Amino acid sequence: MKYRTFGRDNIQISDVGLGCWQLGADWGNVEIETAHAILQTSVDHGVTFFDTADVYGNGRSEEIIGEFLKKQTDSIFVATKVGRSGNLFPDGYTEASVRSCIEASLKRLQVETLDLVQLHCIPTQVMETGEIFEWLRKLKQEGKIQRFGASVESMSEGLMCIDQVEDLYSLQIIFNIFRQKPTEALFHKAKEKKVGIIVRVPLASGLLTGKFTKQTTFSEDDHRNYNKDGQVFNVGETFAGLPYDLGVELASELDAWVPSPLSMVQMALRWILDFDAVSVVIPGASKIQQAQSNAAVSDLAPLDDTLHQKLNTFYHEKVKPHIRGPY
Repeated sequence: MKYRTFGRDNIQISDVGLGCWQLGADWGNVEIETAHAILQTSVDHGVTFFDTADVYGNGRSEEIIGEFLKKQTDSIFVATKVGRSGNLFPDGYTEASVRSCIEASLKRLQVETLDLVQLHCIPTQVMETGEIFEWLRKLKQEGKIQRFGASVESMSEGLMCIDQVEDLYSLQIIFNIFRQKPTEALFHKAKEKKVGIIVRVPLASGLLTGKFTKQTTFSEDDHRNYNKDGQVFNVGETFAGLPYDLGVELASELDAWVPSPLSMVQMALRWILDFDAVSVVIPGASKIQQAQSNAAVSDLAPLDDTLHQKLNTFYHEKVKPHIRGPY
């Protein structure tokens, strides 16, 4: 496992982390025993960064991580998110309500202070006023949180946060072979301001595994079933905003470009890590084998420049015109 500097205080984290959305909800059911095994396998393979949120399973993901941390001697950096729970989103943002959510996360994670709190894709206008960042600063001064950042849906939101919030620690963004806009719009400024970049949806909700067909079905409680066209939340969180059938076709085209002996998953994750603005990529895992395979990508050699150029051209010519939702 390789480690990278994260944010302006120069802490070191594994460049492959673990996204823990699937431990809570929306990806089918993951049993608690399996969830703990995935967390332990990740740690055993060098992962030191977990990403979760208070709404993942109404706190289930945080609770599972909290129980796991009680038995751990290794140092794990846990980033959580706040802002999408029912009492906040879309227009219930008050200092008291945000504080209440932070207190609840502290209790579920069973810690005295939160390593990183990220605003969870909250309305742009709420961030623009700046008041919510003042509330986070108070919580930081009190020791409830150590750092704060934002998980955003569009590059314009990311740039606004970087420009207006001097003490912003990190940004979490969607970035993958199908969503390459951050390389043009965001990475240079993030490096300049020493804002850490956390990459979510790195495999486009599984499209970039290359294993899906147009006949693949998903369970009723899986967002890839009920949100594939943005029916419940931002369509970009599901299949990177691409129509599903088209995404399957595009992934199939990429299969011929996967360099031996890599899998498409390894190519997709390695592609992300080849950008030095990225602090950590957070693929999820619903099986132990996935956690092992994801962690191993850290030690792979970078992809060659020719492949990078081909993937960039592919994105501009075949993918970009079809992306839906905020971007």
